Amino acid sequence: MIVDLTKTLSEELEVYPGDPEIKIKEWTSLEKDGYYMNFLCFGEHSGTHVDAPAHFIKGGKTIDDLPLEKFFGKAIVIDASDGQGEITIEEVPKTDLEGKIVLFYSRGRELSVELAEFLVNAKIKAVGTDGMSIGNEEVHRTLLSAEIPIFENLTNLEKLSGKNFTFIAFPLKIKNGSGSPVRAIALL
Repeated sequence: MIVDLTKTLSEELEVYPGDPEIKIKEWTSLEKDGYYMNFLCFGEHSGTHVDAPAHFIKGGKTIDDLPLEKFFGKAIVIDASDGQGEITIEEVPKTDLEGKIVLFYSRGRELSVELAEFLVNAKIKAVGTDGMSIGNEEVHRTLLSAEIPIFENLTNLEKLSGKNFTFIAFPLKIKNGSGSPVRAIALL
C-alpha cells in the first residue's frame, strides 16, 4: 500500500511568508498548439519539499550534491499533535532511531533546539514535519550542519502513526539548489 504524503502544488497552496508565490500558467494548449504544457514558477521550498544543508550552512552541500540514499529509508512517525509549544525530547519514544527517517505529525508545532541536537546525536538519516517549518534558524542549522535533510509541509502523517514503512521523497536535481519540491510517499 502507498500513502501519498505530498501536498498538491497549485497557486492556492500557501507558501512560507516572504517566499515567492506559486504560479502555474498554461503555456500551450491542445487546441491551439497541438500539445498541452504549463509554465511553472515557484521557489525551491514550495509545497512539500526538502531542505539541503546549503539552505542555512555556508559551503553546505546543495541538493544535487546529497547522496540519493538520504531520500529514502525506514521511517517512523512521532505523533506530537496534542502538545503545546515546541516539541521536546520527552515526546520522543524510547527507541533506536539510528539510520531512520523521523517524521513528526505536529500540526504545525516546531522542534526545540534540544530535540534537534538529540536527533543529530541519535544519528538519524533525515527528519520531516507536516508543518511549514521544522523549527527556528538554530534548529535548521543544527540538523543541516550534520547533513540531515529536512522534509517540510508533508501531509497524511496521521495515517502512519505506529506503523512500519519506507519513506521515499526524491528531489529534483537542481544545480546548486538549496532545496527542492519532492513527491513524498510512504510504502507500507
